[in-house]
Amino acid sequence: AQDAGVSAADLRIPRLPATRREADAISQLAPPAARLEALDFAASRAAATDPALADYRFVHFATHGFLDSQHPELSGIMLSMFDEQGRAQDGFLRAHEVFNLKLNADVVVLSACQTGLGKDVKGEGLVGLTRGFMYAGAPRVVVSLWSVNDAATAELMTRFYRGMLVDKLRPAQALQAAQVSMLRDKRFSAPFYWAAFTLQGEWR
Repeated sequence: AQDAGVSAADLRIPRLPATRREADAISQLAPPAARLEALDFAASRAAATDPALADYRFVHFATHGFLDSQHPELSGIMLSMFDEQGRAQDGFLRAHEVFNLKLNADVVVLSACQTGLGKDVKGEGLVGLTRGFMYAGAPRVVVSLWSVNDAATAELMTRFYRGMLVDKLRPAQALQAAQVSMLRDKRFSAPFYWAAFTLQGEWR
C-alpha cells in the first residue's frame, strides 16, 4: 500500500504475479455456474461495481491497496488501469464509493496490502474499506493490517477458501485453520507471511 495520490501517474505499481495463481486456485474450488471471474483487463471498476455481485456469497479482490492518510475516504483498491484496447480508464475503487455498493456476500476478502487500516474520526468511527463493505451489506470482511507477501498471500488465500468451500468451515474458522497450516509450513512459518490478515465483523 502507498500513502497515495489519486492518479495512476502518481503511483509506481509493481506487478503481483501470484495474484493470478491465487485467483485461478480459488476459482477451481467453486462450481463453474457459481462463480464470476474478472481477470486482467476485465478486472475493471465497472466489474467491481456491477450489481450482479449481489448474487454471490464470496467476493474476492486480489490486488493492490492504497492509502490516503489525510483523506481516508479516498483510500481504496486498485483495479485495471487500462481496457482491452489499451486505453486508460479509472481503475480506483475508493472507500467512499464502496458505501454505495449493494452486496449480499457472506464475506468480502481484500487480498491486498494494508486494506484494514483506516482513520478514527470523532463521531464517525473507523473510516476505511472495512466499514464501507460492511455498510454495503457484507457482515464479514477479511483485510490485511500490513503490506503482505504476494506468494504467501496466494497460498494463504487458497487454503482459506478450501476451508470454506471444501471443508465447509465458517469464515473465521477457515481463516484460523489456514493460518495455523501456514505456521506449520516451513516455507511460511514466520508470522510475517500470514498474520496480517484478520476477519472483521461477524465471527460466528
